[in-house]
Amino acid sequence: MSCFERDASATPTGGTALNDFAHMAPRAPARTPAALRNGGRVKRDAAAPAGVYLPNNNVLTPSMRSPDYVQLSTAAAITLGIMPGRMHRCGCTRCLNLLLTYPEGCRANCAYCGLARHREAERNYADRNFIRVDWPAVPVADIVDIVAQDVAGSPFHRMCISMITHPSSDADTVSVLRRWTERIDPDAIPVSILSNPTTMDRADVVRLRELGADIFTVALDAATPAIFERTRGKGVQSPHRWDKYWEVMMDAREVFGPQKFGAHIIVGMGETEYELLELVQRIVDLGGHSHLFCFFPERGSLMDHLPATPRDQWRRVQLARYLIDYRGVRVEHMRFDAHGAVADFGLPQSELDAIIDAGIAFRTSGCPGKFADDISACDRPYGDSPPSDVASYPFQPVAVDIRKIRHQLGRLRDGERYDEGEDIEQFAR
Repeated sequence: MSCFERDASATPTGGTALNDFAHMAPRAPARTPAALRNGGRVKRDAAAPAGVYLPNNNVLTPSMRSPDYVQLSTAAAITLGIMPGRMHRCGCTRCLNLLLTYPEGCRANCAYCGLARHREAERNYADRNFIRVDWPAVPVADIVDIVAQDVAGSPFHRMCISMITHPSSDADTVSVLRRWTERIDPDAIPVSILSNPTTMDRADVVRLRELGADIFTVALDAATPAIFERTRGKGVQSPHRWDKYWEVMMDAREVFGPQKFGAHIIVGMGETEYELLELVQRIVDLGGHSHLFCFFPERGSLMDHLPATPRDQWRRVQLARYLIDYRGVRVEHMRFDAHGAVADFGLPQSELDAIIDAGIAFRTSGCPGKFADDISACDRPYGDSPPSDVASYPFQPVAVDIRKIRHQLGRLRDGERYDEGEDIEQFAR
């Protein structure tokens, strides 16, 4: 078992308050007027789609449906040349994230999500923000045409289809995957599935694997059953169940095989670091991987009034997760304080210093790309933080970044200083 210090007077390692369970409760969802439910406004207006739709662009939101339309992350749209722009300190993204879309939107009501059902009265589905940015809607045929023109030279290391909770989601995921693999060899650009277990069974998992999907992930998001229920289940009038998510992930384990399945986990929604890292260890022991997200109060969500994950908590969990996933360290080798925060990472200081200095542990975690197994294709630029205070680095951290990370971890070397002015100067470039 991992070692705990049982000093009740102790403050959390790093000296800042953690996002504890008692303080991370979401607001209750408000009741939506009947006329606005299930995409009522969009269906009433019945505006026909005409190519690319940019959210919040002062036109009626068209009635767009998968599998003919999907939404793209802003970074993916810039990389494809569909939108102008650039990303701070990185070349946009190496993962083409496709999000299924419908006028009715996602029928789940996850408390931390900008796409949640409770926003129906406020904003049409295709206009809602998700992981901090707008997601333009694009015809699937256009996306496939652009990528198929030069598969070998594509900037994308991977494509990911993100499902939502909708009656058509399973069938439309199959259709989008088939349209992709008919034109683009999945060995050239592998495909991941970010699944919706609530509407799936084992046969759905098998079918996606047979059609060429390479990796299957489950967005557990919550690190414990209690947090899951409060933020994704009955606590917010949402249909998801912890046991169902695990059932489908175990199906994926058998169907896709070792290292080809995993779970997304959000850090800082009320769990202790020990609880989260025990979950990471459990997934690793099953043969899978975990992909971490730093909690950020998404505008319009039921948790937008709550604090983002403190950086010291986030950095400790990032580092510990990397050690468990890629360096063979086990959670029971680590030591935790009375608050469940990591107090010792279970490695000699010299080895730990080398891993911190390499910086890879603090990059965005996700499905692998073409560089190395521990460098994600899914870099999600600034999806969980602003560029001025990076949580998940979508690029390789340089010396000034490493000093900031060490400062956040409380692990500056003797004589080493972190200069906030130098960091501000780097951000301004």
